[in-house]
Amino acid sequence: MTTEAAVRTPAPVSPANIPPRILVIGGGYVGMYTAQRILKNLKRGEAIVTVVDPRSYMTYQPFLPEAAAGSIAPRNIVAPLRRVIKGPNAEVVTGKVVSVDHTRRTARIEPNAGEPYDLGFDQLVVAVGSVPRTLPIPGLAENGIGFKQVEEAISLRNHIIGQIDLADSIKDEALRRKALTFVFVGGGFAGVEAIAEMEDMARDVCKWYNHVEPEDLRFLLVEAADRILPEVGPELGVWTAEELRKRGIQVKMKTFLNSCVDKHVVLSDGTEVDASTIVWTAGVKPNPVVSSLGIPLGPKGHVDAQANLRVTGTEYVWAAGDCAQVPDLSKGAGNWCSPSAQHAVRQAKVLAENIVAALRGKPVQDYVHKHVGSVAGLGIGKGVANVYGTKLRGWPAWFMHRAYHVSRVPTFNRKVRVCMDWALAGFFRREAVSLTAFESPRGEFTEVAVPAPAAVAPAKTEEKAPVAA
Repeated sequence: MTTEAAVRTPAPVSPANIPPRILVIGGGYVGMYTAQRILKNLKRGEAIVTVVDPRSYMTYQPFLPEAAAGSIAPRNIVAPLRRVIKGPNAEVVTGKVVSVDHTRRTARIEPNAGEPYDLGFDQLVVAVGSVPRTLPIPGLAENGIGFKQVEEAISLRNHIIGQIDLADSIKDEALRRKALTFVFVGGGFAGVEAIAEMEDMARDVCKWYNHVEPEDLRFLLVEAADRILPEVGPELGVWTAEELRKRGIQVKMKTFLNSCVDKHVVLSDGTEVDASTIVWTAGVKPNPVVSSLGIPLGPKGHVDAQANLRVTGTEYVWAAGDCAQVPDLSKGAGNWCSPSAQHAVRQAKVLAENIVAALRGKPVQDYVHKHVGSVAGLGIGKGVANVYGTKLRGWPAWFMHRAYHVSRVPTFNRKVRVCMDWALAGFFRREAVSLTAFESPRGEFTEVAVPAPAAVAPAKTEEKAPVAA
């Protein structure tokens, strides 16, 4: 995709940007880790690092399934940007960048409240990540639930426990079956870990109910491809599918979701079922904002980046993570880095060092991925892992999953808190509480605060004087 010549010709540094400003669009894996590492390498006053994101925190997404299952407190899988990106050279703006003027080197920023304004920059980092890749399936927009943000994970937990509450309290058998049917679409890491953790949690929660047994639960995993968890390899993918089936989870491969109007799920293999819960985890796509930044894009909408993470045809724009098309040099020409946390964290390190090197007029380096392996949690004490070619299942894989990810959680504070959550979970049962009221906390107050309409007094009928005989 071509772009205007202004992108290819570096503009002069604006006199207003002294010291120069490094503008980072996005506060996720790439944005936060890149800014943090740049700040560690900068001298005082050498440059200003400004991070812009609509959320004031970064979510560690690999722990979303455990947060949804109640093994980790939600606040412990998010890192406040202002606590991580701090110092005299740091700025955090809660808002979003909607456009970029490459001639003037300014970005148009819309804060979460107030009027938009322009902010000058000298180096630009595009790290806006990805959004769910949805399809025009009837009923999906109205009834589907995402699983990419901490708010969605906790809402899903509350919803599933709420449905079990409902099933325990009603007599209508059709409504009970619908309440206890949960469909997850997508057999990658997100979908498999989500359904495995939620089934494990729901089965445990059933112990607290008189009229709901684990056998009443119905979990369906729907995957369009011919295998699940491709990241861990064919052998472990087959093993994972078999293990899920042993737990009563229906795994349907080579199957598509055709429609889910009014929560009536219709699959391509002819299966039809009413489901209270439809979770969509079938892939991601680049954040649509990249199309408004005036930079080259690849055929699938990703930012076209070189191996050194510079955007093709530019000297001052960089990109990495899920929103970028970065060559995977470890696999040879024509291969691209997959949208994963492992790539994002490692790219952020190289990206930060390259930006500092560019500021100082030094050469930059290419990103070369060294594959460590893949790990997935499937519930407490259950997991699968392929690490340096060593294949693990069950407890060893589950331990490896936790050890790896706790080492990657940002800040020492969060690492300790996550470990404390796990330690407490070893002594106490999970809480079976659905806090659905969190999603509409003002409901009860509004109900009592709004004056009830005044009662209308019945009209009086005039009495007529008696007529004399």
